[in-house]
Amino acid sequence: MPRATGLPVIASFHHRDFDLRTLRRLKAAHGAVISCVVPTLNEAATITRVLRALRRNPLVDELVVVDSDSTDATRELAAQAGAVVHRASAIRPDLGPACGKGENLWKALFVTRGDIVVYIDGDLRNAHPRFVTGLVGPLLTRPELSYVKAFYERAGGGGRVTEILVRPLLRRFFPVLAGLHQPLAGEYAARRRVLEQLPFPTGYSVETTHLIDFLHRFGAEGLAQTDLDRRVHRTRPLADLGRMSDGILRSVLSRLPAGALPVPPAPDAETERPPIAALASAGGRAEIQ
Repeated sequence: MPRATGLPVIASFHHRDFDLRTLRRLKAAHGAVISCVVPTLNEAATITRVLRALRRNPLVDELVVVDSDSTDATRELAAQAGAVVHRASAIRPDLGPACGKGENLWKALFVTRGDIVVYIDGDLRNAHPRFVTGLVGPLLTRPELSYVKAFYERAGGGGRVTEILVRPLLRRFFPVLAGLHQPLAGEYAARRRVLEQLPFPTGYSVETTHLIDFLHRFGAEGLAQTDLDRRVHRTRPLADLGRMSDGILRSVLSRLPAGALPVPPAPDAETERPPIAALASAGGRAEIQ
């Protein structure tokens, strides 16, 4: 993918670059603990397959589902598949109500112990152990890296929000991030110490804002991406993509330099959770209540 001259190049890998035996040895040498988190909302059709695939990867120490009060059998099936299951609403209720994918990802940091956290979407139809291997491989082999995004071929096309909205925004305002093939990928891994310093919008803008905030706080040198070959998942209707785009647009505009563009208030704008580190410094890092 073309990049503007002089911009840092984001490190890129393929999942086949990483040998599982070598990664297990490095993981043991570092004393690393890897938590795999699956955020869910009514994913009964796919959750069992996803969790069984993740459990087959010996790098995973902890498999956790954080659920947005599904009305189908998602939680029951997840428990049967061997995951530790939490309702997001039951984790730190003292912090006030919120809902959405970003909320689940943020709440997961309170109930997991891994120093590397892997996020995997719950609607995958082709989940595979390589997803974990490819995402944690750069973190175990390259200590200077701390946030790894997936990219892949998307079955049936897709990527509409990425190509129509997100990539143009990144090219215009954060050009180094335009080097990421799939900035909205729901599969990524990061070091806990980094995640705890990032705010989490509670909705679908969380992936985009993480990248921008990471760039501002840590620089592009800590970013990487891994080719996982192919991803098959549920295609969302246009109405859902419209709401997703609105949240992403507002979050990106709010991160532009002061005065660059006005961001008028919206009554239905998603909230944003603070960095976990900010809660810890205020004495607020208790577990489930």
